[in-house]
Amino acid sequence: MNIGNLLTKTARTFPDRPAIVHGPRKLSYAQFNARVNRLANALNHLGVRQGGKVALLQYNYPEMLESMFACFKAGYGAVPINWRLHPKEVSFIIDHSEAEAVILSPEFNGPIIEVREHFPNARHLIALSGAEGELLDYEDLISKGSDRFSDVGVHPDDLAWLFYTSGTTGQPKGVMLTHRNLLAMTMNFFADICPGFGPDDAILHAAPLSHGSGLYALPNVAKGAANVILPSKSFDPELIFKSIQDHRVTNMFAAPTMIKLMIESPHADRYDHTSMRALNYGGAPMLVEDLKKAMAKLGPCLVQLYGQAESPMTITYLPHSDHVLDGSPEQMKRLASAGFSRTDVEVKTFDGEDRELPPGETGEIVTRSDFVMRGYWRNPEATKAALKGGWLHTGDVGYMDEKGYLFIMDRSKDMIISGGENIYPREIEEVLIQHPAVREVAVIGVPDPQWGEAVKAVVSLVEGRSVTAEELIAFCKNHIAGYKKPRSVDFIDELPKNNYGKILKRDLRVRYWGSRERKV
Repeated sequence: MNIGNLLTKTARTFPDRPAIVHGPRKLSYAQFNARVNRLANALNHLGVRQGGKVALLQYNYPEMLESMFACFKAGYGAVPINWRLHPKEVSFIIDHSEAEAVILSPEFNGPIIEVREHFPNARHLIALSGAEGELLDYEDLISKGSDRFSDVGVHPDDLAWLFYTSGTTGQPKGVMLTHRNLLAMTMNFFADICPGFGPDDAILHAAPLSHGSGLYALPNVAKGAANVILPSKSFDPELIFKSIQDHRVTNMFAAPTMIKLMIESPHADRYDHTSMRALNYGGAPMLVEDLKKAMAKLGPCLVQLYGQAESPMTITYLPHSDHVLDGSPEQMKRLASAGFSRTDVEVKTFDGEDRELPPGETGEIVTRSDFVMRGYWRNPEATKAALKGGWLHTGDVGYMDEKGYLFIMDRSKDMIISGGENIYPREIEEVLIQHPAVREVAVIGVPDPQWGEAVKAVVSLVEGRSVTAEELIAFCKNHIAGYKKPRSVDFIDELPKNNYGKILKRDLRVRYWGSRERKV
């Protein structure tokens, strides 16, 4: 089934139910569906072909959801882009994805025009507002389109969402998520996260719609729930709690950093948040002490998710019933786990020869299910490695206990997760090594009380040259997104290496992580 049909069916059954709320702006499901249909017709009229891609570079606006569902209905691959990326990184994704059109919120009109020459095959740039020159006006386009549209027939394994995630090579990889993947993810949400979910529910979109929050819009749309989009570009705990109270929000997705900010806010005690049934957190480890504080402050609504872009939102979960403050030693230990496998998901740990390991032994975490990606766009080598033997090799290292609870211990690919954002050291190292004073560099994640991990560069200098930490951090500004820049730089005479000359990042991490049980 075309995943866009979820909206078509809901609009037919619940036309007058609230679909999108964004500040004073409200759309019913009938209005939401009509605008999506007009956009799908307009894109068809522009010549975007079925199977083509449309890049979406927008802040959290109603038009982001409209753009996504128009792509689904028309059989296009939606390419939502992280708005925090540097324009050079954005232009790479637009070009690499072979997007035929780009839909922009007004904040990005200027930056995209400046890098326009790097993605010549994107024939149409569509601006939500402020359109001029070669930019087409979004509202003008949909005003001319019909509000009737027949959702195109698709194969279950046709591309629906091209999710770009960084890779250890320094170049982003496009994860191909199909209609089958997204439908399976949607159904699993009802099985595990919110049984009994329906049109009286509401999701609050406080995290980017280009990531997990956008994925969780699908099950909410499928059941006719309201999508409340936070009317702020920054994370505002008071506005979040007020929105939960005013709209009786029942579910939302948040990174652990966001939850930490929420529970540290005095507004947690000033607003009624008892409507929350599922505060789904994931994207990074959450320290047990922080989790206990969140449980005490927010009540029995927390659900942990472990997944990847390659298996969207769905590998294991720690349900409400495992979030206990005063349980047995076994129950308290589980708070440090990522839970157990989701319904219809297989999870195992393998050794280096892809042999299954017994409980308690640490190895690479692997999974297989209908949630697992089709592969990486235009990258058959990476696809072959990731899907070896029919299992998704996550690159994460951990062990399972006797009852099937998964404990994640490390990430074999050296990825850093800071505030829920995936950061790969190679990208930063490639920039820093260009500085004339830098001889060698290794980038690692170090403990951070707010962000979970912070980016640290460890540098050895060219003899006779000097540079400050502040200068190196500033040097990164014109090459990579701000959130990827090192937060600190340490200088040492020589980086530790093995007999083959490979830098030993694990040795570097030891001094920062010490005796912590979970070392990342």
